[in-house]
Amino acid sequence: MGRYRRKLENFMNDFNVRKKLFIIYVFCVIIPLVLTDSIILYILLDAEKKEQLYEFENLANAVRYNLEYTFEEVVKEMNDIYVDSEINSFLNENYRDGYAFFAASVEFARKKSLDMPGGYDISNVVIYADNDTIVNGGHYYRLSEAENTEWYRKYLDSEKGLTFVSYYVGKSDMSALSMRRISLVRRLDYFKKDSCEKILRVDLDYNRILRELTQISFGNQIYVCQGDRILFSNGKHSGSQEDFHTLTGEEQIAFKSSFEMYGQEMDVLIMEPQSSVFQNLEKHVPLIIFLVVINLLLPMIMVSTVNKSFTGRLWELSAAFDQIQEGTLQGIENARGKDEIGTLMRNYNRMVKKMNDLILHVYKNRLEKQEIELARQNAELLALHSQINPHFLFNVLESIRMRSLIQGEEVTAGMIEKLAILERQNINWASDHVKLEEEMSFVEAYLELQQYRFGNRLRYEMDLPEICADYYVPKLTLTTFVENACVHGMEKKTSTCWIYVRVYLKNPFLYIEIEDTGSGMDETTVAKMNESMCNCTIDDIKENEHIGIINACLRLKRISKGNVLFSLESEEGVGTFMTIKVESEYLLMKE
Repeated sequence: MGRYRRKLENFMNDFNVRKKLFIIYVFCVIIPLVLTDSIILYILLDAEKKEQLYEFENLANAVRYNLEYTFEEVVKEMNDIYVDSEINSFLNENYRDGYAFFAASVEFARKKSLDMPGGYDISNVVIYADNDTIVNGGHYYRLSEAENTEWYRKYLDSEKGLTFVSYYVGKSDMSALSMRRISLVRRLDYFKKDSCEKILRVDLDYNRILRELTQISFGNQIYVCQGDRILFSNGKHSGSQEDFHTLTGEEQIAFKSSFEMYGQEMDVLIMEPQSSVFQNLEKHVPLIIFLVVINLLLPMIMVSTVNKSFTGRLWELSAAFDQIQEGTLQGIENARGKDEIGTLMRNYNRMVKKMNDLILHVYKNRLEKQEIELARQNAELLALHSQINPHFLFNVLESIRMRSLIQGEEVTAGMIEKLAILERQNINWASDHVKLEEEMSFVEAYLELQQYRFGNRLRYEMDLPEICADYYVPKLTLTTFVENACVHGMEKKTSTCWIYVRVYLKNPFLYIEIEDTGSGMDETTVAKMNESMCNCTIDDIKENEHIGIINACLRLKRISKGNVLFSLESEEGVGTFMTIKVESEYLLMKE
């Protein structure tokens, strides 16, 4: 071994220093670099594929758990209805005419409502009963109305007590926010001795499920399928006004997860991402460039400049420190040498790199925190939007329509039904703010409709100076306070009740007063309401029974950045006086 080593040394003695350095560069840098980088590239590609597969699996599980949770919450609500003896007795009753049923339904709705205000995943609840004395409308229909529908046929074909069906309503329901329907259906047969057959159908909020799917998809295209039918998609098949699409067989599926839910086979399909694994390596470009610089350029420079004087390197190092005084942090591009000066230059480069990485890290963290805070505020605003429930308007229209049908006024009933459809379609949350004159117009329309219900028992007076007409308030806030005054103030009072709505400007504040001469409230209730309005938070929406009032207060706080005061005074048997005081500068904005 020693003999061959000496021959190699003698052979190398015949080359000049430049050739020797080149040979060292090739055998000690180029060849090891190619081998090392090839191994690293293979490891990165393999790790990238495994990481992607792991992410797809977690994403599919998240979609599955989200759907299962949504369906389980709805099933809990259905179970409560399933074992409710009062609902069962109400549907079994034989009514002498439509008016008797309507009167019974109104009385029953006061005790038990199927609107489920806390169930944001539920868009509608309908019970079909084999009872010819029921008048179709609201939450109750005759079973004959369902016999020719697609959802009912699918339910019968499933031969299961509880299952879900997907179907497309098309133009049969122009007031629907989504023409695609996902419904849970079950037979109400808990009370075995009943002769009246009943079917419960709960429609899920299709658009809400789509939004949740989009939020957890992290940019991946996902299909949730029942067989070949695509139930949910965050991609091109997500239009809720179109019929359900089916798989063509040409989809590029990267991951598939199957599970069973209420007797139905479900598949979560994750499509191939648009960027390949090689394109994903772009995030490793700084590391690759760093390796190339260290393993190729730096050795080449060191070999070619080994005879340079220390002075040149010292000047370069001095110039680099001068740049720090000017506020810039840049490394020495041509760091070379293994002596103390070379070590100092490389240590400086490492310090600059770490400092730049630290600055970049802090900057990115700050941006991420700002984005998270903005997303949280937007989510709170959307949650507040979802709380605004205009059902009070449609319930009034439905009451008028039912009364018109019972009185034989078919034309009036048809006009009211069309009006309700137009109103449902015109509800638009593109903007949360509305001018005071528009809000007051809506309040007046609501009070006029209430006069149809209460007759001469309800009188009202409204005052909006022209100087206040162009101020903005959150949509339906005044209507919410007026509705509360009308409903809770007049329900138990038989004499005439006045409602006053006054707006006036007293710089720098805008005052809104809602006064009624209704039943009033006791001191404990007034104190509790004042506390709730002044100190309400987004968490109170989940647990406070006065959800509309709290919602309106929160949105007024948001538009005024907290510069709003609420005051409630009331006396039993006399009436209630509500004052809202807000700094007017926050109510001047562009539409």
